[in-house]
Formats: sequence, structure tokens, C-alpha cells
Amino acid sequence: MRVLIIGNMNGELGAASKIAIDKGAKVSVANTIEEALAALRDGRGADLIMMDVSLDIGRLIKQLDAEHIHVPVAACGINADPDQAANAIRAGAKEYIPLPPDAILIAAILEAVSDETHKVIYSDPAMAAVLRMADQIAPSEASILITGESGTGKEVMARYVHRKSKRADMPFISVNCAAIPENLLESELFGHEKGAFTGAVARRIGKFEEASGGTILLDEISEMDVRLQAKLLRALQEREIDRVGGGKPIKVNIRVIATSNVDLLQAVRNGTFREDLLYRLNVVNLSIPPLRARPADILALAKYFVEKYAKANGLSVKLISEASRRLLQVHPWRGNVRELENTIHRALLLSQTKDIEPDAIVLPDGSTQQIYSASASAGGPASRAASAAEDTVRGMVGRTVADVEQDLILNTLNHCLGNRTHAANILGISIRTLRNKLNAYRDTGVQIPNAAGDVMDRISA
Repeated sequence: MRVLIIGNMNGELGAASKIAIDKGAKVSVANTIEEALAALRDGRGADLIMMDVSLDIGRLIKQLDAEHIHVPVAACGINADPDQAANAIRAGAKEYIPLPPDAILIAAILEAVSDETHKVIYSDPAMAAVLRMADQIAPSEASILITGESGTGKEVMARYVHRKSKRADMPFISVNCAAIPENLLESELFGHEKGAFTGAVARRIGKFEEASGGTILLDEISEMDVRLQAKLLRALQEREIDRVGGGKPIKVNIRVIATSNVDLLQAVRNGTFREDLLYRLNVVNLSIPPLRARPADILALAKYFVEKYAKANGLSVKLISEASRRLLQVHPWRGNVRELENTIHRALLLSQTKDIEPDAIVLPDGSTQQIYSASASAGGPASRAASAAEDTVRGMVGRTVADVEQDLILNTLNHCLGNRTHAANILGISIRTLRNKLNAYRDTGVQIPNAAGDVMDRISA
């Protein structure tokens, strides 16, 4: 966990820094916005910025956005001035921290953006086998390809491997290849020199250099353009990169982990993925089973998510009723762990009884699991699933595929509280595809749910 502190505030930020260090964070300090930007451009990355509220937070955030530097900002101010807090949030800060600092509040914020939120929860033998292999290969320097359906926990597994590796004390840098426009991904990975292209206002260190000594995760590697794949192959083979607009190669010391939710062999056959790159990445393959293939994990994960979101929302931890446990085990979980997490989060918020009952469990299409409980006395899981499928099909008769797809996408987005990344994971499509479809719906006058953030937007919830 890397924290960048900007400002002084008569030593109060120093006290906040000490709390962060005591919680295991690595803290660096910049006196001004210019110093902070220079540090970030030079590859001294941060997972969280804590900043004096009297500084120009809006200017910093606009500059970060312009240079595609994605770091959440928490404003810090003395005596919890309400106007200052409101102005900071309006300027784009994700949280306001009153000073003198409160250790519990700072710990909660650090936890929200730290690797502690990426725990591997499992009970099923199928997942235990994957963890045994991960433990065996983690100390090596081999590149790893992690495969599995969307939402199975590929990034969680990548972070687990890093924590078990010899590079655990060095950076873990994640890059979502699907979320970054093609024309910017090369600069994001390899960096650029000042003036290399329009908007390159200063030299910027890329993620490969930022991760040097540690691990870089290339998430959704199949979305990378073939031209850029050739440059990635050279980086893997030679352990050196070229900045955009640069004149000489730069050596890097990294371990590469890549993830994919598509069949890369088929992508090779289709001509969209380089065969030599696949073999270079796939020294070791960790294949994560879908949640439906590891049923013992369903209730273990559900219990974990109840505890997690009860704590996050200031609620009491509730038990999952026996009827609800049966329903969770019947559902196919096509969105895997991500779908289960969202379902349990929603159920905890909707539940009005002592325990979480079936009427609080909502499926991504907006329906409830009551169709299962209504038929529970009529047979076992197979008959309940068949009844649910029959009801679903009956509701689709007479409608076009496009209409059904639009309803599914919008209902899933509503279920994810507007979070595009979570919705794309559940739907099994790239975030780029999801955005294109939402833009098309918006052009026809359809109301689109407001976007929600992925990590830090939940801090102030």
C-alpha cells in the first residue's frame, strides 16, 4: 500500500502519515502539487493521495485525469470544516479526513484500497488444488497466465501469487487492457517522453518501469491490439522497453502475470492474438474453475461478503437463513464470485428480518429467488431450476433478441448500482463493449443509470 501525502498542515499530516506507516503503508511526501505530479510521472506511484484541503484539489485531479494517472484523492483539513469538506468532494476528492487524524478512519480508508480486500476465500477441493499450484510456482520467476470466466477471481489470484513470491515487498501494478483506449495503452505500459504526442506535457514513466522489481498484472490481455502485442513480446523476451518518443531502450526487472476470460488458442486461430506471445506468457497456467464447479465455496464466500459489507455499511452481521442457503446453492452464478458478491451486498441492504431470507436475494435481471422457494416443496434443486428456467423463457416469448439484451444489460447495471466494471464482469463482455451499447441506448432516449466508482467511491458510502 503506497500513500502520497501532499502538504504540511502544521505537522498534522505528519501524524496521519505515522498512522498510515503503523498500518503497513509506504508513505512518501510532497510539499506541492508540482512535486507530487513529478513523483507520479517518475514512476513513484501511489495507491492513495492524502492532500491538504487548502491546496487546489480540483487542479490536481484535472491534471491527473489529463495524464491518465488513476489515484484516488482524500482531502485532509483541520477541525472538520463542513464547507471545506463539501468543496473538496465537489472538486473530485473521494473522502474528507478531519485533522487531527482519527486512527480508525484512516485504517478504514487504507483497508478500502489495500490488498487486504483481495483475500482468497475458499472451501472447495477444486479451488484448493489451484491454490496448491499457486503456492508451488509463486517463488519462481516464471510468467503466469491465469484463465477463467469473468468474475471467478483472477486478479485476486494474481495478487495472491505476488504476496507469496520473492517480490512481495515490491510493487504490484495492475493494468486493465480492456479499460484503456488502444491509442493510450502503449503509453500507459511503456511511458512516453515530453512532446511525444498531443497532450504529452511531461515525461511519464509507464507501468512497466513503475513495477520494476515487482509484478505487473496485464488484465484481459486478449483485448490488447496485435501491434502492441509485438512490443510486449519484446519486453518479455529482452526485459527492456521503449518509451513512446524515446531514443533508447530501458531495462526493467519485472514478473508478468496475465489474465484472460477468453480462449487464447482460439484467438490465435482467429488472428487476434500472437502465438509466440501466448507461449511466452503461458509458462504456467492457473485455471480457476467457475463458481458452479466449486459449490463448497458458495456459502463460504457468502458468509465472507456478509461480514465485509456489514462492516462497510455500519450494519450488524446477519446469518443467512437455511432457505436462503439452499437458494444460493441452486443458482448457477453465471457471473461467478462477482455476481455472488453483488447479490449478497444487495441482500444485506434489503433484508428487513433478523436473518437474510430468500425475499432479499435479488438476481441480476431484477427478479427474486422467490420462484425457487415457491417450488421448494415440489422437488429438489433440479425441479426448482427447471421451474425457474420455464418462467424465464415464458417471459421472453414474443420479444426480440435486442430487446431482451437491452433489458439484461440495464437490469444488470442497476443491480451493480451503476458500476460499469462490475456489470461487464457479470455479463461476460468487455467494458468497452458495454460502454458502446450504453451509448447506443442513450442515443435512442433510454435512461442510463449513473456510473458508480470501482473502489474509492465506496469509501464514503
